[in-house]
Amino acid sequence: MKFGVFDHIEMADRTMAAAFRERIEFVKAADEAGFWGYHVAEHHASPLNTVPVPGVWLGAVAQATKRIHLGPLTYLLPLYSPLRLAEEICILDHLSNGRMEVGIGRGVSPFELAYHKIDHAKSREIFEDAYKCLKIALTSDTFNYDSERYGYKDVPVPLRPLQGPHPAFWYASSNTTGSTFAGEEGLHFVTNGPTARAKTNIDAYREALAKRGGPAQPKGEFKGGAVISVLRQVVVADTDEQARAIAAPAVAEHHANLTYLVRKHAHEGSVAQRLNIPLAATIEDALRDGAVIAGSPETVRAEIERQAGELGFNYLLTYPFFGSMRFDHAMRSLNLFASDVMPKLAHV
Repeated sequence: MKFGVFDHIEMADRTMAAAFRERIEFVKAADEAGFWGYHVAEHHASPLNTVPVPGVWLGAVAQATKRIHLGPLTYLLPLYSPLRLAEEICILDHLSNGRMEVGIGRGVSPFELAYHKIDHAKSREIFEDAYKCLKIALTSDTFNYDSERYGYKDVPVPLRPLQGPHPAFWYASSNTTGSTFAGEEGLHFVTNGPTARAKTNIDAYREALAKRGGPAQPKGEFKGGAVISVLRQVVVADTDEQARAIAAPAVAEHHANLTYLVRKHAHEGSVAQRLNIPLAATIEDALRDGAVIAGSPETVRAEIERQAGELGFNYLLTYPFFGSMRFDHAMRSLNLFASDVMPKLAHV
């Protein structure tokens, strides 16, 4: 099993400049500790995410790190010009010396898409069109593409990615529709949510991937070549009580940020259920359903091993710095995870 770090970089009770400096130090520590990847979300108009332009942020992170793989999870393709995004991906792949991993998605929030004049009901078809277009842009010296939404004719593409034919594509989904799409396309895969739902999604992905015959761009360091990942908020401290005391307010703040736009548009209450957002989450609920893992190193190790056995993932995407968490608590948690948890799970 390998381990990665996921991030939103939520609004904090300090300046953005200070929060960004902290995060750079945090990712440098993850790099030095041997985490395989660092993945940052893209959200708009919400305190959930202060880096809604992930390419800018990852350009800075690339210069501060040496080995850790980097990527958005995910670029919201309906919001981009495929040509402009292909150029950005090429730049980031070179800035990171070939460490770029390209997460793609349509955007889970209808509110965020609507702010950009994108109809959520049409976002999947827009996404799939943009994805086809982007792949051609990344692999063509002269770019041609024609569809109802995108039109490019004889466009020269002097920029090429460092990785060939391009950095690997990733897809994250909390439902079986997206999970099946990821498997059909041979994309590397991430899911989240309660353990039962995560298992359903992973099973759907595995089935579709098997029918396809394997990943489009296999990664030899992962068993089977396909990355199969689950996202978990992870907090480690010396004791279970300390870890849960740190996690509880951070979980509450993260949940408030996660549901910020849902609550702002409360008259559209059915959306919350459709988006699989728990509207009454507590630390107890989150621990019970497996979305949060908090405790001593031994407790955390045992829970990860249990979930790995049940779900069959080969990449644990940890979310160790979230909500209102303090920098020193996050760093202590990261260091304990790296020293006392990761080495004991390398065999899993």
